[in-house]
Amino acid sequence: MHPAIKLRHVRSFLAIAAEGNLSAVAREQGLTQPALSRTLAELETLLGAQLFLRQGRRLILTEAGLSFRRHAAEAVQILEAGAAALHPGAARAGLRVGVLPTVATRLFPALALAFRQARPETVLSLISGSHDYLLRHLREGRIDLMIGRMPGAAEIAGLSFTHLYDEEVVLALRPGHPLAGHPAIDLLTRVPLILPPEGAIIRRGVEDWIASQGFGRIRPAFETVSLAIGRGLVLASDAAWLISAGVIHAEVARGDMIALRLGAGFLSGPVGITQGEDADVAQDSLVRLARGLV
Repeated sequence: MHPAIKLRHVRSFLAIAAEGNLSAVAREQGLTQPALSRTLAELETLLGAQLFLRQGRRLILTEAGLSFRRHAAEAVQILEAGAAALHPGAARAGLRVGVLPTVATRLFPALALAFRQARPETVLSLISGSHDYLLRHLREGRIDLMIGRMPGAAEIAGLSFTHLYDEEVVLALRPGHPLAGHPAIDLLTRVPLILPPEGAIIRRGVEDWIASQGFGRIRPAFETVSLAIGRGLVLASDAAWLISAGVIHAEVARGDMIALRLGAGFLSGPVGITQGEDADVAQDSLVRLARGLV
């Protein structure tokens, strides 16, 4: 490796690979975008390889970039572990958890409180986001585990998954919706439709279900898995939202929203905890508590 490559080069590269956007990483690191661009250009020059391609405003990893990211992420994790080993009495008393929307209101609040009671010395650091976003953070060592739908077969290599329960996709409506008594299929082209975005793990299944009902590709009015946004759109209109049941679990229980079942077994999917193969004591404790809650 070229001796001029510094840890700041590698950390900046990993952050850009995770976000796919220079301006977002520059804001996060307190840098100007030109300064971050220079850091990336320096690294590519020192490595003798192009790491990203531009697609509009996004940066997409090249084959060389994908290969380097895998090794770079592992190297940074090893260095951090080595630094922590020098101070065994000051081990990190924290657990970094990625929370997907499907468990954010149904499972996770009870789990977090149970974990707090069992391990009050361990701080839970929580982030939320799309499936792809959190999976990248997990592989790059920026979170310790993620809770939500199981990754696809092509994504699970090198990770472990603890199954907790299966969850269906439903059609969410406001109370008093004029078509609330109709089959879900009747609403697909008669009201504004809200779909999960392309990065959501349930999007492909939702599109397959729509196709199985005899429709082609339906253009949605909106795309989101955010409870705050989806809830606001549904309650303020006749829009219908295809979403995992867990996202609106509390809303349905309170009577604030209605969930129409689709009767499509293939849309149900496993929900659980995804993590690396080497789990620490705090991670094992969280998994045990989660199993006890379902």
